[in-house]
Amino acid sequence: MEIWSTNWRWNFKGKEEAKKASACTIRSYLNTLNENMNKNDTRNVIPLSHGDPSGFPNFRTSKLSEDALVHALQSGKYNGYPQNSTLLQATRSIAEYLSRDYPYELSPNDVHVTAGAKQAIDVLITALAVPGANILLPRPGYPAYEALATFSRLEMRHYDLLPEQDWEVDIDGIEALADDKTVAMVVINPGNPCGNVYKREHLKKVIAEAARKLGMLVISDEAYGHLVFGSNPFVPMGVFGEIAPILTIGSISKRWMVPGWRFGWIVICDPNGILQKHGVVESIKNYLNISVVPPMLTLGAITRILVETPEEFYSNTINLLRKAADICYAGLREIPCFTPYKPQGSMFLMAKLNMSPLEGINNDLEFCTRLAREESVVVLPGEALGLKNWVRVTFAVEISTLEDGLCRIKAFCFRNVKQQ
Repeated sequence: MEIWSTNWRWNFKGKEEAKKASACTIRSYLNTLNENMNKNDTRNVIPLSHGDPSGFPNFRTSKLSEDALVHALQSGKYNGYPQNSTLLQATRSIAEYLSRDYPYELSPNDVHVTAGAKQAIDVLITALAVPGANILLPRPGYPAYEALATFSRLEMRHYDLLPEQDWEVDIDGIEALADDKTVAMVVINPGNPCGNVYKREHLKKVIAEAARKLGMLVISDEAYGHLVFGSNPFVPMGVFGEIAPILTIGSISKRWMVPGWRFGWIVICDPNGILQKHGVVESIKNYLNISVVPPMLTLGAITRILVETPEEFYSNTINLLRKAADICYAGLREIPCFTPYKPQGSMFLMAKLNMSPLEGINNDLEFCTRLAREESVVVLPGEALGLKNWVRVTFAVEISTLEDGLCRIKAFCFRNVKQQ
């Protein structure tokens, strides 16, 4: 038997872009924080780092949604591969659900189902990643876009969101960054990570009209759609599809609190047919043809979930989020090294860190690592989102858990203040 030499020539190697893409994901940062936990700390870990409150009893999904999934399972109709009739029923239901908020009717042909919003992002980034193209991403933003663009070798250019202006888009920055190779800009509304909700006028005058002027489409990430509790109502970007072509991303993960059910959608909001004419719709369909489909059980339940979920469930969720957001904002304001920005929607707020009072902590990653180790509280460093020396804090947890977490953060900060 021949012994292989370590110098033997093999014709394969790992993909460098995969390593780079993985490094900028939220999961990568959370793995680092979790590895630095003090395993001898017997207290519960306080997870203020990601938007999945489904494990907390007060954020459990509706009984209607659970019953719809159980009924789909027990019917025996959804154990195989998706049939065209099943997909058509789902896309028709999504089109009707979304059309309530649009000035025009969506058709089932405008809707493409995905295995969650993350797959929808993957589909759109891949479909648009033609040689030489670039895409405009918000800073701070949701790092999945950066990871998938890195993997697909799609050039990224980052435009700023303005914290002192309720995280509005820096339109001057957009126009300076864009060129004739800019295919799209990404807008996240309600905001992740900032918790902002854009006004109708900003969506129309700044974003849609800028996209038309610059010849690009808009990817509107509405994973947190309708989760708003401030003064600005949620306005879908697709409302302005007659001004510029819009690709909308949505899912049931957040509004219905079921991220594990893996169901989302891409919607073509383009009454003028521009995306069809330029081959974008075909590119999306082609990639979906070689990709996975959502779980059949969720496909079988989606119509009842969209049509029959009681309004009481939605309003209760909003009330929970509003109360938790107020507690989180007020609690962080009491801590001298934090400057939080009040959220109006989603499940997060951003807070600026003042490092000067702290001993031996020089940046946001060190802050979050030490906080995890010393207090078993996990918040996401702003570095992961493109904004150093900030943190993203989720308030979508039980109130008692949130209050405990805020107390631990306060104790950590005061314990680490420089001695005079």
